[in-house]
Amino acid sequence: MDFNLDETQTELRKLAVELLGREVTVGRLEAHEASGAPYDVGLWRSLAQAGLLGVCLPEEAGGAGLGPVELAVILREIGGHVAPVPAEQSLVAALVIARHGSGGQREALAPLADGEIVLTSALREPGRDLGATPTTTARGDGGGWVLNGAKGTVSYAAEASRILVPAVTDGGIGLFLVEPAAVTLRPVTVTTGEPAATLILKDAPGELVGAEDGEAFDELRRLALAGIIAVSSGVLAGALALTTEYIRTRKQFGRALAEFQAVTVQIADVYIAGRALDVAVWSGAWLLAEGSAEDAETDLTVGALSVTDSALRALYTCQHLHGGIGVDVTYPLHRYFAWGKHHAHLLGGVEARLDTIGARV
Repeated sequence: MDFNLDETQTELRKLAVELLGREVTVGRLEAHEASGAPYDVGLWRSLAQAGLLGVCLPEEAGGAGLGPVELAVILREIGGHVAPVPAEQSLVAALVIARHGSGGQREALAPLADGEIVLTSALREPGRDLGATPTTTARGDGGGWVLNGAKGTVSYAAEASRILVPAVTDGGIGLFLVEPAAVTLRPVTVTTGEPAATLILKDAPGELVGAEDGEAFDELRRLALAGIIAVSSGVLAGALALTTEYIRTRKQFGRALAEFQAVTVQIADVYIAGRALDVAVWSGAWLLAEGSAEDAETDLTVGALSVTDSALRALYTCQHLHGGIGVDVTYPLHRYFAWGKHHAHLLGGVEARLDTIGARV
């Protein structure tokens, strides 16, 4: 296993760092938050023009046809810059469709490469773990399908052109493309400020992606887990960089905070938590790319525990090292903490993750 990025992946990361570093400024983030817009449309189109939204799309949709490692590269930088765009949701859904969809479904991804549409998925159900066997059902209706059930928090549900919805059928578990207009959306508030909603499906028409054998559902579940972990890894890296600079320049009693042993020990703990999470990100993504799905899921499950436990505690440490300014909404750190809390919530918290690991053991 080689955790070093190859030439293509290195160039992809460099491109993402340069674009996001240039465009995602504190002033732009503040302006976006004040605007009330669901996401930064200008940034979304800049990502598209740079080719970053098409990296994981199939060639027939104008993409590069790349896979999970490249997905992780992009999403880690999205998290590192807390960029207010639906990249995590759209790219995960697009990669699943690229791998399991029909020719027409893959070609329909072309507008995403141009930044013209948004995609999302509805993996969570009320009171159930992320990726658990759904209680939502789908039945054949004339040559199509209709879905019934409820889904938990779905980011960018109202903004998406299509939502990937898992549902149980007579033949197993299927994955269906559903239009937001066909379901009842109930807005919910999440810590990141991004738009989200719960879904109520009552005979909602859906278009089957792949077969009813559960393979597309498992693909979505694993890639969604990899996406959450990659974004979380970037969030922690961004918070660490911000905190490191703060303790280097902030002085108390005539000395920089970084000169105090208690501070260096705490920032070292943050660094270790970040490195441990990175191992899970790259190991899981690499194994997914190699087709070792079960091994990948084991590593991603451990990574998910880190997101809800050590990584979240590391973000608390970053806040602590900043003192009172760490919780001030006029200072950038609060965005990283909000993103970290949100992704830990998506994973169900540390107890849910421990239960998942116990079940796998």
